[in-house]
Amino acid sequence: MENMRQPNVVTVDGPAASGKSSVSRGVAAALGFTYCDSGALYRAVTWKALEQGVDCDDQTAVMAMLAETDWKFFREERVMHFAIDGRDPGQAIRSVVVGDNVSAIAKMPRVREFVVERLRGMADCGDLVMEGRDIGTVVFPDARCKYYLDASAEERARRRHAEYVRRNEGNAIEEVYDSLQRRDETDSSRATAPLQIPEDALVIDSTSLALQEVIDMIVDDVCAKLGVS
Repeated sequence: MENMRQPNVVTVDGPAASGKSSVSRGVAAALGFTYCDSGALYRAVTWKALEQGVDCDDQTAVMAMLAETDWKFFREERVMHFAIDGRDPGQAIRSVVVGDNVSAIAKMPRVREFVVERLRGMADCGDLVMEGRDIGTVVFPDARCKYYLDASAEERARRRHAEYVRRNEGNAIEEVYDSLQRRDETDSSRATAPLQIPEDALVIDSTSLALQEVIDMIVDDVCAKLGVS
């Protein structure tokens, strides 16, 4: 039997509001790969815990909740989606309250094991562009195409605040900035899979770059590494 080609995985890591989602979607579309937002899974766990009144600081309670939940993953128009107990949480996982609690959930070792196992399984769907905070270091450490996006704290706060404004969530930009600073500290200092730059990643500071510039930079690099045009 002819050997099946191993899927190509493009990893895009970086802190909150560094542009990972927009860039990764653009890269996936340009390459014809499937896009996956790993952070959405941690947000979904947080959303489910909040919905059921589970303490987001209690790992045992969170894992007991997860043991009772049914997750379904599916691909639509080259984007990975999921449903929890038959429900797609949609934009509810992007709320301010979920954002304020997701770091507590994401630093739990057993939650990370739960999510990482499911993220790795997504490679069965074929070539991927996956964004997150430990994709190039933990989830797919052997990926050939790794990228780390960053931007100034002020620019990231501006971007996140603009997202909230579009959703009619009225947090002041100063509050958004403080929230991002706390998130950065938690993500970088957690004991399990802290946010860090993969040793073999191309680091891109997007503070003063247009979205398409970053997308083109990554697409060109991926094509060069994979030998495609």
